Amino acid sequence: MKILSFIIVLVILGNFSVLNAQSAALNGIVFDEFNKPLSGVNISSGNLGTQTDETGFYYLEIPANSIVEIKFSYVGFKTTTASFSLKPDEILEFNPVLSTRIQQINTVIISADNQNRIEGIVNLDSETVRKIPGANPGVENLLKILPGVSANNELSTQYAVRGGNYDENLIYINDIEVYRPFLIRSGQQEGLSIVNSDLVRDVSFSAGGFQAKYGDKLSSVLDITYRRPVEFAASADLSLLGVSLSAEGLSKTKKFTALVGARYRDNSLLVDAKQTETNYKPKFTDLQSNLIYTFNPKFELAFLGNLAVNRYDYKPFTRQTNFGTLANPIALIIDYEGQESDRYETYFGALTATYKPTENLNLKIISAAYHTKEQEYYDIFAQYALGSPNSNIGGNDTGEVDFTEAIGSQLTHARNNLDALIVNIQHKGQFSKGTNQLDWGLKFAHESIRDRVQEYEIVDSAGFSLRPPLDRIQNQQPYIPFDAPLEAFTNVRAQNEVQINRVSAFLQYSKRLELNIIKAWYNLGLRSQVWNVSGTNLTSNTQHVISPRAQFSVKPNWSADMVFRIASGIYYQPPFYRELRNAQGTVLPNVKAQKSIHFVAANDWSFELWERPFKLISEVYYKELSNVNSYTLENVRIRYKAANDAKAYAYGVDFRLSGELVPGTDSWVSLGILKTEENINNRGYKARPTDQRLKLGVLFQDYVPTIPDLKLYINMVYQSGLPGGSPSYVDTYDYQTRLPFYFRSDVGFAYSILTRESLKSEKSIVEELNIGLEIFNIFDRQNSITNTFVRDAASQQQYAVPNYLSPRVFNIRLSARF
Repeated sequence: MKILSFIIVLVILGNFSVLNAQSAALNGIVFDEFNKPLSGVNISSGNLGTQTDETGFYYLEIPANSIVEIKFSYVGFKTTTASFSLKPDEILEFNPVLSTRIQQINTVIISADNQNRIEGIVNLDSETVRKIPGANPGVENLLKILPGVSANNELSTQYAVRGGNYDENLIYINDIEVYRPFLIRSGQQEGLSIVNSDLVRDVSFSAGGFQAKYGDKLSSVLDITYRRPVEFAASADLSLLGVSLSAEGLSKTKKFTALVGARYRDNSLLVDAKQTETNYKPKFTDLQSNLIYTFNPKFELAFLGNLAVNRYDYKPFTRQTNFGTLANPIALIIDYEGQESDRYETYFGALTATYKPTENLNLKIISAAYHTKEQEYYDIFAQYALGSPNSNIGGNDTGEVDFTEAIGSQLTHARNNLDALIVNIQHKGQFSKGTNQLDWGLKFAHESIRDRVQEYEIVDSAGFSLRPPLDRIQNQQPYIPFDAPLEAFTNVRAQNEVQINRVSAFLQYSKRLELNIIKAWYNLGLRSQVWNVSGTNLTSNTQHVISPRAQFSVKPNWSADMVFRIASGIYYQPPFYRELRNAQGTVLPNVKAQKSIHFVAANDWSFELWERPFKLISEVYYKELSNVNSYTLENVRIRYKAANDAKAYAYGVDFRLSGELVPGTDSWVSLGILKTEENINNRGYKARPTDQRLKLGVLFQDYVPTIPDLKLYINMVYQSGLPGGSPSYVDTYDYQTRLPFYFRSDVGFAYSILTRESLKSEKSIVEELNIGLEIFNIFDRQNSITNTFVRDAASQQQYAVPNYLSPRVFNIRLSARF
């Protein structure tokens, strides 16, 4: 309360001083020639001066009723000057564009202009995010090409980083942590990413060793910043997969800006191409907004809102999966009855108050609320049979099955409901002076979850019901009569009401140094979190963790432009609701925070090749994990044991070479080598579910020299096979399969019908119009996400039948900007 009262007093005093001062103000965003914001631009007028922040935004108070000349200067860019004469209390928005100098800059200065480089953060270009083809386009589609990031499901936006799982990644939009739905089991249920790529301005990503200002997760941070409009603009993107619209603008007084995006997605094009014949009716829609109102040069309010309503209706009919070998081909034939009906409704809103009493001090109060209502209802009866497909290559009936033998059936049922409300309020501050910077924050969060789990599976193998092998009852059918009571093969029933209260805080200090012939930067930080778990029929439990973190970067005065980085820290992940619930649906409040110690060493080498800029980033890392909450992974569904029953490690090396393989475009090649294993209950080390040993990613952009408006985009990923799981109740130490390698290449062709340069009239409504053709999985590789284990009671044999992902699919895309 003292901190809140202090901030309120500062706001009142700041408003009072502004109202009574005979001064005016300039603000805006400084851009380069490619419309990218520039941080660290020096802005001066006589004795007055300031710098743009990390988003390119600046604010400068100037005398009123007089002509004032403002100078914008930046290393490597031409200095720009402009004169202004403003009335008292007038606020003028001015957004200059700096052009590049002709002369070559021989050295790289460690300052705000390359802050991300010395912090080990990867920046992704927002335009590239929007252009690169993918079955699920957007930010995550581009992340999956980075080294250390793995994802084996093109329909999902979820990803694993350096041996972690999908729950171990932080996602921020405008400094606000965002969440994903809880009950998602497969990629085709996900629909839309929480990040609307049409609204994105900056994308920053760290795969490990990140700073204390970020939250408490084990693996990575994705930091998204939405645009701040400087003029009216709009965009539209239409394809066979859906529609995306956005609009932005500002008021006449330029105090109010609005950025709005609406999306609709239909995965039918991709799902209908899979092996299962279905009646599939998805409706994935969302609406997002980013609204900012500037009361005065020192105080502003911003609202970030998201409304998502996803409906997933799925009615399977038949499925045929051919597997085995050419010498012994096998086909699984399944006939279905029943359907699945899922609903996911998400409401998210956040209000941010920003106050800058001085040029060096920035204070924020952020309040946010996240509400999700989810249901997962299905009753699906499947009768399956095995047969031998025709393997005569080139024949008209290749792959068809003439004779099948019924081996069993399966009934799956679920009535799962979840209602979760997460509210939080936090204060964040930053003070910078010269080469020093201090960041701090304090956050309170309340999580209220109401959850009902009711699902079962009945397996019948050739007329004999299979019961779970958890007791000593022996089933020797058909040779010995079985007279024990019938029981479902799997059966989970639970109803939970859980409340979790969290208080977290961080403090970190950063400094830039010049040590003789080298330049250096370091960051020291400390995080802490206290949380309490309580609920109906639960014993309240409180725990506490402290997380120190550090980074150090140095740039020697060499002819080669190199930066060396090391980072280390202790990273805790206090359990979220899903980590507290075991496979039987029981919530265990005593589950401890998982712990990971990061060690990262990196080299960043910038050089010229073919008179074009290139960069090679190399990182080696090691993670030691304890109090590990072991889990099983099925498609994208994670089921924890909620027992802190394991310890683990992960180590590897990542490389990424990026640059202008084609002049004027950005392409890269990435390579990641990883090994991660876990030791459960001291039984020895075995591969973790995310043990992705080898990863190769390629992003390539090109254009036809004689037709520069015709462009090519290639997004290609190769990944070695993941552990493919085991049949129900089988000990993974005794039996664990590994999936085949994952290889996918998506290709996009785009032609610019209209461009800014080709338009003769400057008053034309349409500024840009593009039409494109996308080919997903161009080589038609049969990638599998999991195995379905089918048992034949007669032969006592069990088959691992692959569940294949989408084949080659064609998509047409039309995009426009206004």
